[in-house]
Amino acid sequence: MESFSYTNIFETKGIEYIAIIIFFVMLIPFWILLNKKVPIAKQIKKALGYLTANILRIPQGIFHTKNHTWTFLEKNGEAKVGLDDLLLHITGEVKLRPLKNSGEMINKGDLLIEIEQNGKLLEVFSPISGIILNSNVDINANPEILNEDPYGNGWIYKIKPSNWKVETHSYFLAEEATDWSKKELDRFKDFLSESINKYSPEQSMAILQDGGELRDNTLSELPDEVWKDFQKDFLNDGVQGQ
Repeated sequence: MESFSYTNIFETKGIEYIAIIIFFVMLIPFWILLNKKVPIAKQIKKALGYLTANILRIPQGIFHTKNHTWTFLEKNGEAKVGLDDLLLHITGEVKLRPLKNSGEMINKGDLLIEIEQNGKLLEVFSPISGIILNSNVDINANPEILNEDPYGNGWIYKIKPSNWKVETHSYFLAEEATDWSKKELDRFKDFLSESINKYSPEQSMAILQDGGELRDNTLSELPDEVWKDFQKDFLNDGVQGQ
């Protein structure tokens, strides 16, 4: 009868072979991922918190303004007004401070609301003239609605417009709105590079990822000085000439 022989693979090359097999097994998912089509990569970037033009929601049937508000005329003649998706991706979750009450008259370019995040403020100006009908009280109780559904349940005011056709003729609609939003994202990157280097250069690597990609909710991580620059050099610059 042949005797039983036991071999300890840890004393031979067997453990090396097992390590190589495990390495290749672990490598397979990454290989599959890299060979998928581009949309998969876009989803990964979104999950990792990148701010790119591909994740922006830009409805084609509403008017987009240069100061990152939007307006839409309903069948009953009332116009909804809100904040665009790019601005909300830039700021992150914010609270609103409505500055107008029902029945008040407002002119295009007048201060409409303030948005606040941990004591940092931005002013938002009305895209149209008219009579304030009402504000969206649901946002006060559930501010996350703004970011989750900015063009639907996240509207801010309803206004009875007094000069709709004239005041909206220079706004962006459909494909023009999409193209403009992409350019605004590039403009924001340029603004951010300059402003961060002034006030918070140590954060530039954290905000601007490899390849120049932005972190989502960028302003939420930055000091009040950058918010003030954003108001003056980005938002207010858009108001001029509307």
